[in-house]
Amino acid sequence: MNSEITYAEVRFKNEPKSSGTKSEPPTAPKEKTNPQKSDSSFPKLLASLLILLLLLTISFLIAFIYKDWSCCPKNWTSFGSNCYFISVESGTWDESEKKCSSVKTHLLVITTKAEQDFIIQKLDENNAYYVGLSDLQGKNNWQWVDQTPYNESATFWHSGEPNDLSEHCVILHFRASPRKWGWNDVRCNQHQKFICKMMKIYL
Repeated sequence: MNSEITYAEVRFKNEPKSSGTKSEPPTAPKEKTNPQKSDSSFPKLLASLLILLLLLTISFLIAFIYKDWSCCPKNWTSFGSNCYFISVESGTWDESEKKCSSVKTHLLVITTKAEQDFIIQKLDENNAYYVGLSDLQGKNNWQWVDQTPYNESATFWHSGEPNDLSEHCVILHFRASPRKWGWNDVRCNQHQKFICKMMKIYL
């Protein structure tokens, strides 16, 4: 007698139904990765920065070598290419000029309105200041102490000045009416404050 062998398919509870095809174990999804390209722009950027730095360094060195460095002594004020000293002491015109000369300068010589406007901003309205303009011969022949030509078109006399042939020196003076700084001729033996002027010191 032939024995029959019976095969039975056993299913476990909760086991997913087979679709008839062999299933493979699940795998984690692969992340898409883009191959990282070498940043070819970085070397170019670095080279550009180095060139810029080199140019700036060269420019600085050229400016440093060829620039004229200038300064004024302590307690002097600077305007343009000149230095100015405003005294706190008083003296006659001659004494004032000698004090300026003792430090290798001279009394103030004013040649432009810009210079005049700068100076008056530094002055005390209650004081008057000798400048380097005089007519020591009494011939109405005004001269600057440094031999700068006297230019009528660049003078700043108060209205009606100069007005006295016995007054041979000039002060920078403030008038209350109208409120204005200007030049006034005075006797040279008056005691006034003074202003010295010198060229800047170039290093």
